[in-house]
Amino acid sequence: MNTSSSREQSSHRSANASPAPSTTPSSETPEKPESIPTAYLSDKAGTDDSSKLKTFLGILRKFIGVSDIASVRFSLPSQLLEPTPNLEYWNYLDRPETFISVDDSDEPLGRMLAVLRFWFTKDLKYIKGKPCKPYNSTLGEFFRCNWEVEDSTPPILEDEKKETIGHHIDTKGKPVRISYLTEQTSHHPPVSAFYIDCPVKGISARGFDQITAKFTGTSVKVAPGAHNLGIFLNLKSRNNEEYQMTHPIASLGGIIRGSLSISVADTCFVTCPRTKQKCILEYLEESWLGKTQNRVKGVVFSYDPTNDKTNRIRDVHESDILARVEGCWHETVSYQLPGAKEFTPLIDLRPLMPTAKIVPPITSQLPNESQRFWQQVTTNIKEKRFQEATKQKTELEERQREKAKDREKTGNEWHPRFFKEGSKDGRPELSEDGVKTLEGLQAGIWELKESEVTGA
Repeated sequence: MNTSSSREQSSHRSANASPAPSTTPSSETPEKPESIPTAYLSDKAGTDDSSKLKTFLGILRKFIGVSDIASVRFSLPSQLLEPTPNLEYWNYLDRPETFISVDDSDEPLGRMLAVLRFWFTKDLKYIKGKPCKPYNSTLGEFFRCNWEVEDSTPPILEDEKKETIGHHIDTKGKPVRISYLTEQTSHHPPVSAFYIDCPVKGISARGFDQITAKFTGTSVKVAPGAHNLGIFLNLKSRNNEEYQMTHPIASLGGIIRGSLSISVADTCFVTCPRTKQKCILEYLEESWLGKTQNRVKGVVFSYDPTNDKTNRIRDVHESDILARVEGCWHETVSYQLPGAKEFTPLIDLRPLMPTAKIVPPITSQLPNESQRFWQQVTTNIKEKRFQEATKQKTELEERQREKAKDREKTGNEWHPRFFKEGSKDGRPELSEDGVKTLEGLQAGIWELKESEVTGA
């Protein structure tokens, strides 16, 4: 890793986090927005919040019976939006140190448990803050950022006195850089591709983000779309060992009572064909009475990737079980090995908050880069000039519609810049520009040339 770049990034993290326009050269401090806005961290929902939810509920009622309101892409007034671009908001690196620690165990079960540790930290934004609605992404919009964290998370099922794993670079205790690139690759339906890379640890992850949503009258059911087959995590040093993590269906509730919350009552899976290990996680349904429990239980077991038919915990043979998992996905999750009397802590989420991103300064961002694209709307929302924000938002959206009409008339097809087209297995492939952009992020280089092929 370039040490001078590392020092520069360290200074970036302590700089002003405001996303206001930069008037300094592009080599200056990148913007570093808060992952959870302070307004959404308060337990006290003010009159303004209640008013927003009533307005939101009134809009949602128009979509009762619509099979997928996410594909409708209805436009909300600015006062109902979180001043954050969708591509910036959606990411799975709320605690990147758990991501880079996945490959630290030489035990296959240790790596599977480390994947689960990462899994339970990926949505901290919903646990620590209230759900919110970011801006709808536009075709060709993209977002990129880095995280820099200490590589200090202990491996699972490893002797604590064991210093380093033979085939790994010794990074323990040192800053490690993780880079992230995402691009809106389709507008109908709305789909974005993402790629996470940490070369020094030999770990990457990729996938497509697409959701479907249906309003039931009291809550919004959110499920992965047809293109969203989960997160695919790859360990290069383990002969490209791959873990597929599927997303469960979630519910956005509390709309009527004026306090938004997310609940999960579904099953999801983590599979690794190379190690022939699978995990079934069952998020338990809440009772009508009593306090919300947010309970989850699961089993890790040996399976046959060529004949995989086991999708319920109760159908797993006892002799195949490698570990049991249980806990509260808002607080603590533990695991138990066969024969053990006690559960061992896997992750304690209570003291954790989302880790801030390191993003390019506005002056180094392209016109279709998320923060720059929505900059004026964001500024007006933060300064509570909602009428002006809504006007600018409408103008941006209308401009995109006009571009779509022009492309249709001329037959000039749009193509993504950073990802290849045609992926059907849930694993997006980086284009040549995508590879170079991630390499630039790893080197601490923010500058990008405008592309002639995007046409967005």
